[in-house]
Amino acid sequence: MADANESNLTAEQVERYHEQGFLALESFISADEVLRMRAIYDRLFADRAGRSAGDQFDLAGADEDDADARLPQILKPSQYAPELLRSETVARVRAVLAALLGPTATMGGDHAINKPPRHGAETPWHQDEAYWDPAYTYRSLSIWIPLQEATVDNGCMQFIPGSHRGEVLPHRPIGGDPRVHGLELVPGTIDVSAAVACPLPPGGATIHTNRTVHYASANQSDDHRRAYIVGGGTPREPVTAPREYPWRAGQQTTARAQRAQSATRTEG
Repeated sequence: MADANESNLTAEQVERYHEQGFLALESFISADEVLRMRAIYDRLFADRAGRSAGDQFDLAGADEDDADARLPQILKPSQYAPELLRSETVARVRAVLAALLGPTATMGGDHAINKPPRHGAETPWHQDEAYWDPAYTYRSLSIWIPLQEATVDNGCMQFIPGSHRGEVLPHRPIGGDPRVHGLELVPGTIDVSAAVACPLPPGGATIHTNRTVHYASANQSDDHRRAYIVGGGTPREPVTAPREYPWRAGQQTTARAQRAQSATRTEG
């Protein structure tokens, strides 16, 4: 395993991550890097990058073209701004992946979530693995980087300590609305009274595992809440016993999925 010091993580921080299922860092990228990342980020959302391909969509709404998005998201922003892959941010991500998951860990996908001022929706309690193919097991993490101060009022990350040790819990479309691509834990599935909120300065980061239950509140501030997220992990492996995530079937019929399917047919 790579030396934790190469990633600027202490041995105590590495231990805390594995014990709690998450870690909050006050400083992850430099102030200059935050400004560079914000400029790219704001440009991508202004251009609605990836909309026609299904990569830009409303995670919490019906994703109608003529409606204001409640929780705009861009999948694979580095595909639309390749300079992200040459950034200080991604170099830091790669070092942290090696420190926490070992030398076989590689960077996976990235995405960006933008909560509009005053009406940006909450990101409900969920586990990232609920979105993934249940035919495989995963050892993965996500690094969430705020590009302005992240507070409880504008939607900082919140986690349930130790929740990564359990199985993937039952999920459903947000609000039970089948038109919505985003997922949430079925209400009453888990006690969230032990939640830990992680406010951060610009350029800090939280890191969490693929099964850690997490949440971010609605944005009640006067500014956009910008977050750039990068995932990665070790190679996935087939499960030994079949699993089913019935909530994933509905995701294949959302407006976002239909745009992605149309774009794939056009490219083919």
